Amino acid sequence: MKRNLTDVTRARHGRPVHHWRRDVVELAALFTAVAVADAVANLIGHGPDGPQLLVISALVLLATAAFHIWWARRHGHAPPTSDTGARPRSTERQAGPSGPSAGDAEESTLWRMRTTVRDEPGSLAALCTALAGYRVDILTLQTHPLGEDTVDEFLLRSPGGITAAEITRAVSEAGGAQTWIERADTHDLVDAPTRVLGLATRTALDAAELPLALRQLLGRCTIRSLPAVSPGSGSAAGDRTDGGPVEGSLEDTVMRLRVPEGGVVTVERPYLPFTPTEFARARALVELDARLGPRVPRGQDVLTLPEGNPITVRRADTGDVASAKAMHERCSSRTLGMRYHGPVKDADRYLNHLLSPRFGRTLAAYTPSGRMVGLGHLLWDGDETEVALLVEDEWQGRGVGGELLGRLVAMAEEAGCDSVYAVTRAANTAMVAAMRGLGLPLDYQIEEGTLVITARLEARPAASRLPGPPQERSMRD
Repeated sequence: MKRNLTDVTRARHGRPVHHWRRDVVELAALFTAVAVADAVANLIGHGPDGPQLLVISALVLLATAAFHIWWARRHGHAPPTSDTGARPRSTERQAGPSGPSAGDAEESTLWRMRTTVRDEPGSLAALCTALAGYRVDILTLQTHPLGEDTVDEFLLRSPGGITAAEITRAVSEAGGAQTWIERADTHDLVDAPTRVLGLATRTALDAAELPLALRQLLGRCTIRSLPAVSPGSGSAAGDRTDGGPVEGSLEDTVMRLRVPEGGVVTVERPYLPFTPTEFARARALVELDARLGPRVPRGQDVLTLPEGNPITVRRADTGDVASAKAMHERCSSRTLGMRYHGPVKDADRYLNHLLSPRFGRTLAAYTPSGRMVGLGHLLWDGDETEVALLVEDEWQGRGVGGELLGRLVAMAEEAGCDSVYAVTRAANTAMVAAMRGLGLPLDYQIEEGTLVITARLEARPAASRLPGPPQERSMRD
């Protein structure tokens, strides 16, 4: 039956819609009920079985009422229906912004994933369909062509209950091979060009950032810096031909890149071969580093020792080799032996390596007269990080070593390191005390008099971290 516009409008505002046909039917039903009631009254009043018929009718009415109450209670949870003419509420999820639901409130996880598929139509669609089956969102996608195959790099967001094994299995069933997956964080939400520009900026500001930038660019990998080989000494890991360094080489899971001072940076990733695109990006970072030349940030802090003497802490590089050698001459054999774990006469040989920003970061402590009294090193050792200290005998026990160590640990945290370790002798109680002074969980390993102390940085309290900009303040005790 059709309704006019007025009826629909009234129904939307909750007011019933009346029709004259319904009024006529209700009036006819009323007259019929009156006639039936008159006939029943005559039958009961003048018939021989009137009283019995009245009792039976009462019992039937009671039974009907009882049945109606039982039926209403049993089906009372059904939603009420109304004949207002309004459209029923849809149970389907509407497009566009909506309020929070149980699915939206579920915790999600970010993943970085790489997999190799055949370079043919439909391969990527199969991967997307497999991920959609687990309600996994694809946030970003990069492709690395390899001829017949393609390496697809994804940034994924999955429901909190989905594991890496489930995602890997789904990708494998969809045709993916050599799949690698790891947890990501919000920093990975930055698109690839922006991330590469940020890494280039870090490399431009500090030569020591090159190994760290390569590690962040290429993911989970091991990076080692090999020093230059003097002529006539043979090749270093295959990186020299006919007496000169090569521009770089790519061999499956090993990448070799020449650095300006003649050495080589090797990058190894055993779980997944490097692609030509990754090699080109890494070589571009190295070329930028070569064009900018040696550079180290020259900020410094002027600190006050407990006895009131000022001391300056700043970054050091190969330009400080002469000052470091002079400090070696003032150090005792015991102090040098504790630091270098070898013949004292060979201590000077390590300085060019230790002070090179290619292998890590170095902090030096200077007196107002320009005398170096302490060195602290943060060394990139593959995928691990080592800390080492040397303080001149006359200046030991004044807090210089603890100050240098605290700043080195803060640098390691800034670089994204999970832990740092120190190698010393078991009798070096000063180094043990300095590591304990960090307030971090420590692991100790002793083997034939050599002590390795590892500090886990993820437990470092935020309040104990040193401020970034240079400033003048009192040294910690």
